Amino acid sequence: MDRRTMLRAAVVGAGTVALPFTAWPAAYGAPAQNATGPYGPLGAADANGIQLPAGFTSSVVARSRQTVPGTSYVWHDAPDGGAVIPDGDGWIYVSNSEVGSAAGGGASRIVFSATGQVVGASRILSGTDNNCAGGRTPWHTWLSCEEVSRGRVFETYPLGGTAVARPAMGRFKHEAAAADPVRQVVYLTEDEPDGKFYRFVPTAWGDLSAGTLQVLRAGSATSGSFTWATVPDPDGTPTATRRQVSGAKTFNGGEGCHYAGDTVWFTTKGDNRVWQINLAAGTYELAYDDDLVSPGSAPLTGVDNITGTSSGDLYVAEDGGTMDICVITPDDTVSVFLRVTGHSGSEITGPAFTPAGDRLYFSSQRGTSGSSSGGITYCVTGPFRD
Repeated sequence: MDRRTMLRAAVVGAGTVALPFTAWPAAYGAPAQNATGPYGPLGAADANGIQLPAGFTSSVVARSRQTVPGTSYVWHDAPDGGAVIPDGDGWIYVSNSEVGSAAGGGASRIVFSATGQVVGASRILSGTDNNCAGGRTPWHTWLSCEEVSRGRVFETYPLGGTAVARPAMGRFKHEAAAADPVRQVVYLTEDEPDGKFYRFVPTAWGDLSAGTLQVLRAGSATSGSFTWATVPDPDGTPTATRRQVSGAKTFNGGEGCHYAGDTVWFTTKGDNRVWQINLAAGTYELAYDDDLVSPGSAPLTGVDNITGTSSGDLYVAEDGGTMDICVITPDDTVSVFLRVTGHSGSEITGPAFTPAGDRLYFSSQRGTSGSSSGGITYCVTGPFRD
């Protein structure tokens, strides 16, 4: 019995239903190596310029500066981090806009019916700067993060409500967030060459208005044990949060972040790595390093946003590279799942699965034009494994 089978047997035996939002990962023996992907080779580019494995199809959901089909709402520029929020029998896809406040920075939503038809779209956050990535909470809000010096986290309400800043979560160059309902904390990445990895411990779970910001402390190696230390001044002035705690481990350009089953994964673009932290064991190691891949060249470069599925597969989007979304499996393999052609001046952003796990949303932030006004948001459907 392989690790995937053992994992799924354990989940079923525990009477737990695993969804893409709470994916159960297998015991990765990182770092991942090249292998044939679980869906086979890519086919020729389709009408949308996307290469996919057999059985998968793509569609365009929205384009920047154009009305979202079926609504009167104009889709925002530079779509970036995203997530899917359950909404009755349907769902909502939320997406950040990585432009300045004067250019319309913030976040938007697209509302889908149970059959995947667009039934609405609207703005959920305005007047903020360079909202890059973020994270979904178990209480169905979206944490939209500003990627600027002393940036803020904004809690938005896709199901209804007014967005609010959460300064207790720290003022720094925020990237992504991932909620851990077991330890009742939120993990945070920092997009700096000497960035750190944080967790926010709310005073009360479900209320992010107050709490304690902590930073991961560890040695300089790529694996080992770690501890958490409190950041004295989360406001980050006059001393930046990343420079307040001695022994805080440096990560080169923190990007996407994903939590599932006592493990948190995050990406660092400066060295093309995916890190994994075993929260139960108190250890960290590499899930992927493009310098350690064999045989052949690394399929995944420019690592960025990351998400996961109930199968334990991780989907990692590229910022640059060959505009791929790659799959890292619990069997420690890495392969290309899809490739967007003709978008060399763009990056892939916002990968997120529906609750059923049969639809994957993502965006090309700048599309074929290479401009923030050229963003395109897609949906891929097909036989994703569960």
